[in-house]
Amino acid sequence: MNSIHKILDTGIQKLKKGNISSSVLDAEIILSNILNIQKEDLILEKKIYVSNDEAERFYHLINRRLKKEPIAYVLNKKEFWNDNFFVNKNTLIPRPETELMVEKIINYSKDKILRILDIGTGSGCIIISLLKELKKSKGVGLDINSRALSVAKINLIKSKLSNRLRLVNRSIDDYNDTKFDIIVSNPPYIERNQIKNLMEDIKYYEPKSALDGGNDGLDVIKKVIYKSRTILKNKGLLAIEIGKGQDKKVSQILRNNKFREKFLIKDYQSNIRCILSILNF
Repeated sequence: MNSIHKILDTGIQKLKKGNISSSVLDAEIILSNILNIQKEDLILEKKIYVSNDEAERFYHLINRRLKKEPIAYVLNKKEFWNDNFFVNKNTLIPRPETELMVEKIINYSKDKILRILDIGTGSGCIIISLLKELKKSKGVGLDINSRALSVAKINLIKSKLSNRLRLVNRSIDDYNDTKFDIIVSNPPYIERNQIKNLMEDIKYYEPKSALDGGNDGLDVIKKVIYKSRTILKNKGLLAIEIGKGQDKKVSQILRNNKFREKFLIKDYQSNIRCILSILNF
């Protein structure tokens, strides 16, 4: 048996030597998950000991983090909208700014009966979070990547929403379902030549197909907007996440395609990161 504090301190020191800036937090998160206790309890539970098997697993996960693998992939989970979603290298890691978009859609749509389409659903965190709150609504999660949809399926089963959410493995180009009330998307929006400048844990681990937005970062955004004109109801809502500094260009594309801006959502650094607009034929 091993002292919990000795094990934790060893993990922290390993991460510090590997220049992991969040060494203390990461070691605490990894160990608390292995022991299945709250992170805060690591400090309080002075008499807890760690078995040799648990210690071995802890150091294995610490070594993965040392290689800059994101903590969400190390643990195969990420908290989003007060729930833990299964994630792996086949999907993007859910981010806090996306929660801001989810919150705005929920507040805008409460008590309505809606059909919602999530384009590029990935882990399914957006559509599942929406349907958990909008209990009268149904949805479709669309993704061209079958491996990403396998992740979404795990989260769908966990959420017990199979009677209200359908997952479809298809490109948006080939998708022609009946009209939707809301279309939501967090598409790839990084300029191709900028991917090499991303943080190591993003560029080496998160799926390139979910990051690469083409030469100007707008390839998939344009595709989503163009397609939404044909499968979104008139007066329907399109909610789309964008990259930093893309708001003016995307707003112009929306206006050119008969969309009227309804809400602009800023991230925690005051950059416009989501645009919600109404189709107005």
